[in-house]
Amino acid sequence: MKRTAAEIEAEVVRLYHAEQWKVGTIATQLRVHHCVVRRVLRENGLPIPKLAPRPSGVDPYLAFIHQTLERYPTLPASRLFGMVKQRGYPGQESHFRGIVRLLRPKPAHEAFLRLATLPGEQAQVDWAHFGTMTLGRAKRPLLAFVMVLSHSRRIFLRFFFGARMPVFLRGHVEAFEYFGGVPRHCLYDNLKSVVTQRVGDAIRFNETMLELARHYRFGPRVAAPCRGNEKGRVERAIRYIRGSFFAGRERTTLDTLNAEARQWCAEISDQRRWPDDHDRLVLEVFADERAHLLSLPNNPFVCEEQLPVAIGKTPYVRFDLNDYSVPHQNVRRDDLIVVADLEHVRVCRGIEVIASHERSWDKGQRIENPQHIKDLVAYKRNAHKHHGLGRLHHAAPASSDFIGRAAERGLNLGSITARLLTLLDEYGANELDAALVEINKRELVGVPAVRTVLEQRRHAKGRPAPLAVTLPDDPRIRELVVRPHDLATYDNLDDGDDDA
Repeated sequence: MKRTAAEIEAEVVRLYHAEQWKVGTIATQLRVHHCVVRRVLRENGLPIPKLAPRPSGVDPYLAFIHQTLERYPTLPASRLFGMVKQRGYPGQESHFRGIVRLLRPKPAHEAFLRLATLPGEQAQVDWAHFGTMTLGRAKRPLLAFVMVLSHSRRIFLRFFFGARMPVFLRGHVEAFEYFGGVPRHCLYDNLKSVVTQRVGDAIRFNETMLELARHYRFGPRVAAPCRGNEKGRVERAIRYIRGSFFAGRERTTLDTLNAEARQWCAEISDQRRWPDDHDRLVLEVFADERAHLLSLPNNPFVCEEQLPVAIGKTPYVRFDLNDYSVPHQNVRRDDLIVVADLEHVRVCRGIEVIASHERSWDKGQRIENPQHIKDLVAYKRNAHKHHGLGRLHHAAPASSDFIGRAAERGLNLGSITARLLTLLDEYGANELDAALVEINKRELVGVPAVRTVLEQRRHAKGRPAPLAVTLPDDPRIRELVVRPHDLATYDNLDDGDDDA
């Protein structure tokens, strides 16, 4: 018949006390583990013989291990094993790790009080990284701005590309509008957007952050370093967002993701149980808290990004990996400012907006206003025409009268100028000017008449037909005019020197 536990314990006590059996003998005869025998004896107040310690290969090194762990409590067991191995330890690393685990000094665990906040008193704010999102050729970091009201636990969630200061400010503005009010304090981690310098409890806040706080009349607060419990509500909210909203979700566009986040906040997050009373919902508690929030100012805080820019030879400004067109009159200027929000990019000169574009989140794109390009093309055409006229007038002054009479008759001056420049390249400046003088005397208008006179002069002088020469676009070559000296002066030289 099988004995009960009570019967076994009574027999252990009798055999040890009355019969003077050893622990091992009792365990063998009653078919129980020796640890059970020792536990029963200990519970009944009987003296338990101590086991003779078994010698171990680590014994000579225990003093060294204790000293090392006292100086370096977090030293990895693998490194400590290498140190004792160099000193002759013969054992294996797996056994050594167990010994170190027992010998390592245990840190004292701090007990934390559960923090309670009054309605409307505090909100906790933080960023959360959610990988990247690819847009064309650009790979943008995807971050979530999270604000949690500490009393009701209502969550505001908004995704952005990056965490620059203008975006950080925009998150606050949208969160306050979402809650319909402002908490009295906002608690942050030691973010660069909030703290510029910290020495102990002495904190220097970011000036722009202070401007935001003054505008909405709340007080910024910063959690103590390594005190995650102080802002545990936003930390738990971020874990909740990762598991309940973001896990397994397909990312298409930022606008789609934010629309889904708003829907999740309304249908899932707001409808969860309030941690302090599971009979109430978060949205119900927020309805009571809302009356305790500070009222919103009449106008939202301006959180646009402003960046001074300079324009080179081409009418474009570079901003955030892309080029945006401006009117061509603004080239070579360094007094312009780019004013950008999440939707638009504006280029300003003082208070004047000279260009406005939709913002591109791609990379290496050229965003153009068609009117800017149209005006530039027209300007270049006119400049080319005036440049040709200037070159023609400099090479052949008689061309001015010829072009003037052509203008009076309403002829195409651009075509006439281009054809006269071709004759200039073929026959030279002197021949063209002489031909135009003769044409002007006859009061003729027409480039064919000019070519006829040039051919007549060439035949009269017995010169070969001109060869077509393709000149480079370099103005130092195209606009160069060489006027040769009249060789007839050499015929008047005195030949009397031959008699000398």
